[in-house]
Amino acid sequence: MTDNEKASADNSEIENKENGSGSAVISGASGGKKLMSGIIKIREIGVLMALIILFLAFSFTSPYFFGLKNLLNVLRQVSLLGIMSMGMTMVIVSGEIDLSVGAVYGFSSTIAGILMTNDVPIWVSMIAALICGIAFGTLNGVLVTYVRIPALIVTLGMMNIARGAALIISKAQVISTSYRTVSDPHIDFFLFLGQGKLGNIIPMMAIFLLVTAIAAYVLFNKTILGYHMRGVGGNAAAARASGINVKMIKITAFAITGFLCALAGILNLSFLANVQGTIGYGLELDVIAAVIIGGTTLAGGEGTILGTIIGVLIMGVLRNGLILVGVSPFWQVLVIGVVIIGAVAIDMWTKKQAG
Repeated sequence: MTDNEKASADNSEIENKENGSGSAVISGASGGKKLMSGIIKIREIGVLMALIILFLAFSFTSPYFFGLKNLLNVLRQVSLLGIMSMGMTMVIVSGEIDLSVGAVYGFSSTIAGILMTNDVPIWVSMIAALICGIAFGTLNGVLVTYVRIPALIVTLGMMNIARGAALIISKAQVISTSYRTVSDPHIDFFLFLGQGKLGNIIPMMAIFLLVTAIAAYVLFNKTILGYHMRGVGGNAAAARASGINVKMIKITAFAITGFLCALAGILNLSFLANVQGTIGYGLELDVIAAVIIGGTTLAGGEGTILGTIIGVLIMGVLRNGLILVGVSPFWQVLVIGVVIIGAVAIDMWTKKQAG
């Protein structure tokens, strides 16, 4: 090989290396842009940012907030709200709304308490309460879809029916489910469901929240039912034209919500060891707020279980933190309202950026 050929070969090799290096830089830059784009497009990023900000703020303003005991306490406090909110997410995504969740929660808990204190086995009492929750939810769905009464009216009426029924059957008295009033020998196990701790650390109610969240996520994101819920809420006419049974999808969403409300009511009965007909009053507002904070739109067709969980945590962290820093209960209501609007505004801005 001549000197000229060697020089040409060396120059060619240098060019190839430079081109390869340049391609790697361009590829890396492109990958970075894709990563940032992917992060921005995560629909829960807005509410997650709000949760992180609240978490950091209370960690600096209260020496007790960041403690493991307090954080586990927050999880326990939001467990029932979280369980109910997952059902509400499905209803709202399907294009409807349910104002009866707090009353169904109270009625189911009351039924379980009355049966247990009248020598009915605990497991039978629990099943009966769950059936009541499903029945209320199914009836809501049937009246909305077949009778065509707006969900707002149906569930508002059902809220009063369930609340009145709970007060009637309990005679407006407190029903205690303690060792003295329940003859079933499994009362220890029942109370452990709400009061116990796994490994003497993690509250059992937090375990129920985790299991319910996983089940709801799989149902909503990995099955045809969840896909149909989003389709029905996004465009019911198009879903119907595609062969989807719109009525059955909505009824199923209401029934699942009723079931989860009853489950939460049973766990609350286990935790408090007593119940009265007024329990759960106003809870529907917290449930709807948590779902909306989590990014679910009231127009239907859009929402996620993960977003709802974050919304529930925002509600729990906010209330717990305000108590720890000594904020008046009256101001707490005001601050929660401001944060709800702020969290939704951040979420909307994030969606706009992603778009």
